[in-house]
Amino acid sequence: MTAAPKLTRNQTLVLDALKAAEEPLSAYTILDRLRDEGFRAPLQVYRALDTLLDRGVVHRLDSLKAFVPCAHPHDHHESATIAFGICEQCARVWEFSDAVVEERLRGWAKAEGFCPRRTSIEINGLCSDCARAAVV
Repeated sequence: MTAAPKLTRNQTLVLDALKAAEEPLSAYTILDRLRDEGFRAPLQVYRALDTLLDRGVVHRLDSLKAFVPCAHPHDHHESATIAFGICEQCARVWEFSDAVVEERLRGWAKAEGFCPRRTSIEINGLCSDCARAAVV
């Protein structure tokens, strides 16, 4: 088994920016945060993000058009189902997976002859803290 190639400087900076953030970041927000590190164009961020996504160390949240670091150091493969809980109030994100849900989705895809490339589920709502604060 060979080790994954090391990250480039730009990839490391983008990943570190995501890890330091308290909320998901858009590519343009990442660019703004890394201008002092020499980032000048969105393409620099997008290239780094593409590699980080391919390696499974970053996830794209389609509903937010934003990115988060992977919360679990697990092996990602093309058929893995990753789910996210996204608080619409505080922007906190939870990453989780569920073997039962993944198996049901895999069964549906097989029955329909559908070939999924990627599966992610985004659940938008209020976290327990924000829901509790909304009631008060």
